[in-house]
Amino acid sequence: MPRRNRGPYLKFLKHRGAFYIHWSEHGATRQRSTGTADSGEAEAALAAFIQERQSSKRTGPRDPSEFSIAEALTLYGEEHAPTKADPLRIAYAIQALVPYWSGMTVSDITQGTCKGYVRHRNKKPGTVRRELAALQAAVNYAKDEGKITWAPTVPLPPKPEGKDRWLTRSEAAALLNAARTGHPSTRNYLPLFIMIGLYCGARKGAILALRWTQVDLDAGRINFNEAGRERTSKGRAHLPIPRRLRFFLRKARERGTDLGYVLHRDGARIANIKRAFNAACVDAGLAEIRTVTNILDGEMVQVPVLDKRTGEPLHKHTVTPHVLRHTCGTWLAQRAVPLDKIGGWLGHTDARTTRLYAHHHPDYMNEALEAFDRRRA
Repeated sequence: MPRRNRGPYLKFLKHRGAFYIHWSEHGATRQRSTGTADSGEAEAALAAFIQERQSSKRTGPRDPSEFSIAEALTLYGEEHAPTKADPLRIAYAIQALVPYWSGMTVSDITQGTCKGYVRHRNKKPGTVRRELAALQAAVNYAKDEGKITWAPTVPLPPKPEGKDRWLTRSEAAALLNAARTGHPSTRNYLPLFIMIGLYCGARKGAILALRWTQVDLDAGRINFNEAGRERTSKGRAHLPIPRRLRFFLRKARERGTDLGYVLHRDGARIANIKRAFNAACVDAGLAEIRTVTNILDGEMVQVPVLDKRTGEPLHKHTVTPHVLRHTCGTWLAQRAVPLDKIGGWLGHTDARTTRLYAHHHPDYMNEALEAFDRRRA
């Protein structure tokens, strides 16, 4: 006698640290993460899932009050996100959104509930803004696919000001020297990563994905748009190679293969450069030691935070791989390169982004200054 279908139910998967919804469909057992280890939030996610399955049997667009946010996020994550350039980033945003919005419908998206999400997440404004932008994209997609009659506007937190951290020439030299004399396993690729970042201003992902098929050393050109990559708002430039960088690329080419990655570890692509880069920053004196306030002998003093495993001081890293991109743009502005040329070099798709470098230009606000300084006739 076949076993009776018990319907959707919750099961805590210890190795994943979260509750999963399990159900049977067409004779097979399926599962979906609730994104939470809290039983109350998981129950809410289960209720939303059941409502979603029941409502999905209906045809035609529904009122947003009849369409759950969980359903909208699932639709967006399963159908649309895989077609985007960075589906993993969308997946992380959806995972963060689910615990708070489970049990709510699309019509529940208001100024108040979005402010509640900001308090619930208690993360940096930029992080919360990206997550709520993913929610907006999800409900817009549901409308475009004819699932709901209209899509509400998701109020976003103010966009945080861009960071203006860049490296001086001496800091860049110290970082390169630290990379060249650092751990033997990183010497073959970390210095070149830093050089490409400083001279081309490319983003970390574009540098790590760069293959020799995109580099023409004879013509002196480098194209950061790999074949088949979907074009996004984060533009990638096609540039002439600066003379000094070309010298180091030729040296690296001797260790590479025709179709291989420019930066590699024994031929394999480097998935993450964060640890090696941070270590070089520490050696170059570009990382701050983390401290906490303690009371010693009746006085408030700052003491370093130590790694529990090694006993070494932990560091706060203000110089990241993206700082190399800002450094490139800043150096170009300081050498009086016009802003539109800087935007082209960095692959900006919006001229407003390039304005970040305007105040580094030697002619910045000169016309206004001259107007004030000019004597009246």
